[in-house]
Amino acid sequence: MVSTPQDVALLDARKAIDMFATLKTPLLGMIENMSLYICPNCGHEAHLFGHGGVAAEAEALGVPLLGSLPIDLATRQGGDAGTPVAAGEGAMAEAYRRLAKGLIAGGMS
Repeated sequence: MVSTPQDVALLDARKAIDMFATLKTPLLGMIENMSLYICPNCGHEAHLFGHGGVAAEAEALGVPLLGSLPIDLATRQGGDAGTPVAAGEGAMAEAYRRLAKGLIAGGMS
């Protein structure tokens, strides 16, 4: 389940998780999207949508937090251009690799 850390997004995620439970669809874990913004000029980190909400929800559900992905302009630009940032090098590519490894370890292959 992918969610941003803000409360209103987590409410929607909980509804979806309840629906999947009713349908007996397993939940491999949770992913926190837009977890933080890192200023490209100074490196300052800001949690624009809150902090820790997805991790707390994953813990409450007894499922792993598979990863967190920050807001990143290059990710959006690469997606629009058809060149996924995950296929390249750098911090975002590494974040996506860690996430993929977590999904595979959780049984999604």
